Amino acid sequence: MRRKKILVTGGAGFVGSHLCERLLDGGHEVVCVDNFFTGTRLNALSFAGNPHFTLVNHDIVEPFNMHADEIYHLASPASPIYYQLNPVQT
Repeated sequence: MRRKKILVTGGAGFVGSHLCERLLDGGHEVVCVDNFFTGTRLNALSFAGNPHFTLVNHDIVEPFNMHADEIYHLASPASPIYYQLNPVQT
């Protein structure tokens, strides 16, 4: 199996962090991009020592350029409380 470079936006959220874990367990390189609006660094802390994991503090409302074999776009507030407060980020 070929190692893929996979981008996960919102990877520090609940669902995103579990996806990152699964992808890393599958032997892939994972780049997690999150602005921590609703996610937390604690969700990604267990991956910090993995050489195939990169955590980037970035708001994907702004351009982000990188090569990726796959992209999982989970960067969106998942609760009415959050998306009513900031509809542009949603």
